[in-house]
Amino acid sequence: MSKVCQLTGKRPVAGNNVSHSNAKTRRRFLPNIQKKRFFIPELDKWVTLKICAKALRNINKLGIYAYLKKLEGEGVKTGVKL
Repeated sequence: MSKVCQLTGKRPVAGNNVSHSNAKTRRRFLPNIQKKRFFIPELDKWVTLKICAKALRNINKLGIYAYLKKLEGEGVKTGVKL
């Protein structure tokens, strides 16, 4: 499963582990990606999305249909036909 949020576009970023002796080794910071099914009553269908926790919070706040409409207005390709 790729670690990219379908709605926000968050992806892994690179950084360093820093030990007590200040030795640095490379690491990856992964986004909190969850696979979630949503029912969109306006379209009367279910959609499955791989989204990060930030997108899930926005969906809880605005509603799935309103959030997808907002992203569509900003030109983000979500993979959901509205």
